[in-house]
Amino acid sequence: MQDQELTAFIIEKIEDMKGRDITTIDISVKSNFADYMIVCSGNSKRHVKSIAQSLTMECRAAGIKPLGVEGDDVGEWALVDLSNFIVHIMTDETRDRYQLEELWS
Repeated sequence: MQDQELTAFIIEKIEDMKGRDITTIDISVKSNFADYMIVCSGNSKRHVKSIAQSLTMECRAAGIKPLGVEGDDVGEWALVDLSNFIVHIMTDETRDRYQLEELWS
């Protein structure tokens, strides 16, 4: 999949799981580990875990192999590494605390 198609795919899968406040950030100029970062919020720890697990399953079903998933055991913040895309799924409190959009914009 091309970057635009993959972005749309990831956002669609997050929206399917009722993820909120989805933001896509182009980090290609600032990073050598990925080109895009997608940040979204879940309503609770369980919701964050569910979004991360669902996104991982949907990616595998589409032939996209995640390089790793971190934090889905705790649920405050989950990270799904899709090589060129890094997806952060956080509770509102965690997202407010770390403010990744400001850090990377």
